[in-house]
Amino acid sequence: MFLLTIALSVFTLREFVVRRQLTRLKQSISGLYSGNPKRQTARPTAEQLLTAFRDLTLYLYPDGSTEISSLNSLQKRILNLMKIPESIYLIPQLVPN
Repeated sequence: MFLLTIALSVFTLREFVVRRQLTRLKQSISGLYSGNPKRQTARPTAEQLLTAFRDLTLYLYPDGSTEISSLNSLQKRILNLMKIPESIYLIPQLVPN
């Protein structure tokens, strides 16, 4: 129960941060509604924000190499609004000794 409470707190905190940023910038965000991608909102839900990242794919190859799909403009904008650097989606390449 404790872990679920922490997860819910993080979930709602992200929603709050994005909404506050959009209000502060007097902007809205589009691309969150699958049936109407041009529809804009200044109050996105945490579920909508997370759904925007559903197409990211991480490939782990048998030789130890990795690959991750690139971020689209909506995903980059959401990260920017959440004040999270895009570099979290970069996989550091290990140099063999």
